[in-house]
Amino acid sequence: MSDRHEPEHPAKPDSPTDIKKPSWTYVLRKTVREFSRDECTMLAAALTYYAVLSLFPALIALASILALVGQGEQGASQITTLVEDTLPEDTAEQLQPIIDSITNVGAPGIGLVIGLLVALWTASNYVTGFAKAMNRIYEVPEGRPVWKLRPWTYLLTLVLLLLVALAIVILVVSGPVAQSVGDLIGLGSTAVTVWNIAKWPVLLVVVIVIIALLYYGAPNVKQPKLKWISVGAVIAIVVAALATVGLGFYVANFGSYNETYGALAGVIVFLLWLYIMNLALLFGAEFDAELERGRQLQAGIEAEEKIQLPARDTKAADKKAEQRNEDIDRGRALRESHGRTQDEDVASSGGRHSRSDG
Repeated sequence: MSDRHEPEHPAKPDSPTDIKKPSWTYVLRKTVREFSRDECTMLAAALTYYAVLSLFPALIALASILALVGQGEQGASQITTLVEDTLPEDTAEQLQPIIDSITNVGAPGIGLVIGLLVALWTASNYVTGFAKAMNRIYEVPEGRPVWKLRPWTYLLTLVLLLLVALAIVILVVSGPVAQSVGDLIGLGSTAVTVWNIAKWPVLLVVVIVIIALLYYGAPNVKQPKLKWISVGAVIAIVVAALATVGLGFYVANFGSYNETYGALAGVIVFLLWLYIMNLALLFGAEFDAELERGRQLQAGIEAEEKIQLPARDTKAADKKAEQRNEDIDRGRALRESHGRTQDEDVASSGGRHSRSDG
């Protein structure tokens, strides 16, 4: 492998400030074009489907965790309040019976195990889909064999689920916990006020870690290094925040979802929001990939056609290429022998003789 294929190259700029203006212009234009060429809008739709499948098993696991720590009823009430404050009124009303059913768990231990296992399986499909999208963005085939890919996917999914659960727990039960701590140390409601402000930076850190792990761990490509906060991640977070505010404003003032979809309007808006979040994630990933291409081009590396980063593994991709070549050879044998054999040697030597006899 030549030096230009190594994840780190001494000639590449180390920080965004070292990238020159023409390189930035190229990266921005290429990001927009590649986002369309990679069909990220369709990839985001698939990721939205997998996200919805993971939602309710994760809620079951969360409700079980709250019950185990003695926050069952209060936690269920906080989940309901969180849903009502976050989602449109119609959506919250339609989800309310489901949330009540999920949060009223009779055996939290069993519910926790079942919820975690189902959530792990469904969420792993999301991570797998995200990995395929990232592979397309970085222009590399999936080469990790299944015995290596699946355990890694499950491990990454488990870490991401724990981080998501941490974020939700911070939102759901942090108020009562802060009140208890405040009473214990004599600060009372002051501790709640302080925590209500401080929890948002904490949540932002959790979101940053989730995106960093997805961007670094999902694709079959050896990236230069794990960046906890990349330019693409910042773009994804900002776009997601602005899109959330913009969607809420549009639905509240200009949208006609109730007239169009009737009772399903709230669910449609929620699905649209999830779709926009996935679009933001993919756009950020696309920008990071094109920024890496820009770094390589500025260093004199031939990356105008393909980003020059090595794959983590090529075994599965090599095997698929082998099978494809074998199918091509057999197809050629069938063509040359007019359907008499799939053996290429027989077709090339005896096929012409058999045709002359016929």
